[in-house]
Amino acid sequence: MSGSASAIDRFFHYLLARQTGGVSPAGLWLSYLDWAMHLSLAPGTQAKLAWRAMSDAIAFQQYLASVLESADGKAQRVDRAPHDKRFAHAQWERWPFNAIQQSFLLCEGWWDEATTNIRGVSAHHAEPVRFAARQLLDMVSPSNFLPTNPEVLERTFHEGGVNLIRGFWNFIEDSQRTVAGLPPVGVDAFKVGKTIAITPGKVIARTRLMELIQYSPATKTVHPDPVLIVPAWIMKYYILDLSPNNSLVKYLVDQGFTVFMISWKNPDENYHDCGMDDYRRLGVMEALKAAGLQDKVKVMSFDGSMVGIEAIKNGTVIGDMAQYPVRQGTLAADIGMGLWHGTIDAKSLPKYIDTGTGLITKDNADEAAKESF
Repeated sequence: MSGSASAIDRFFHYLLARQTGGVSPAGLWLSYLDWAMHLSLAPGTQAKLAWRAMSDAIAFQQYLASVLESADGKAQRVDRAPHDKRFAHAQWERWPFNAIQQSFLLCEGWWDEATTNIRGVSAHHAEPVRFAARQLLDMVSPSNFLPTNPEVLERTFHEGGVNLIRGFWNFIEDSQRTVAGLPPVGVDAFKVGKTIAITPGKVIARTRLMELIQYSPATKTVHPDPVLIVPAWIMKYYILDLSPNNSLVKYLVDQGFTVFMISWKNPDENYHDCGMDDYRRLGVMEALKAAGLQDKVKVMSFDGSMVGIEAIKNGTVIGDMAQYPVRQGTLAADIGMGLWHGTIDAKSLPKYIDTGTGLITKDNADEAAKESF
């Protein structure tokens, strides 16, 4: 009976994951409740947030008054983050769009403070809450709506509305491709090994769940410690090797590092019996073993995410692979997201990576997280 119950649960979770994109509703609710309960029991933080809201309201009123009085439409304002391109167009400085974007930035800043550094909230729950708040705010950004986006309004005026008709037909085509199970338009232009993931490498090990790719250093002098990159299993490995201009792999080999990277296999229904331990055992552990045997090196630098970090946190890597001790684990997911979004490129990578060790420090990882969204 227990086996049947487990099978029913797994099938239900499979159907649920199809509807939620693999996001656990229980995990989200636990994160939200952790944040909400601790915030409700923090009167000092509540007072600080109330004061912030009142101060922002007063500052916004002063901004509106100064804009209306200023002949050139300039006034003291809340500056957007350097990587935020939503309001970079000059039209956003015109009335009333300057007031719209300023009110949104003030609201965004308030929510960022409300979801950050709440005492008692576990880091495991704090990050999803902050991420979800950021995503929800991005959804309601004035740049996403026709009446509040001056760039789209200007284009609509110049094209006589043809751009809206064109966008509608693009929406119809995308919907049809989604229903038919076809890839999005333009995906065919990206070819692994030709237009993306062009850093030379070779597969040195395979398991049921992954392939291990080795990239040789491109310098005469070589660092003694290789770098093992463990991407999130939901991402392709080439998220960190998109092009020479935004490739973490190319940057590391150009600094003299031997780089190993796991490429996870896309699972289908035949992998329904695989769990976290399989990814640890057949992924991280086998990669460590293959990389260690390949270069006879026992010290690994870990720049990974998801599976790799969890394996390090719970001690399974160090416990199972004492002969291949891990020097340090760092979360490079935000570096990858920054490279993907274009907010981090090859020129800015030295800000985050220690060229002597190939590691990403905690402070630099936090900075990357801020620039990745």
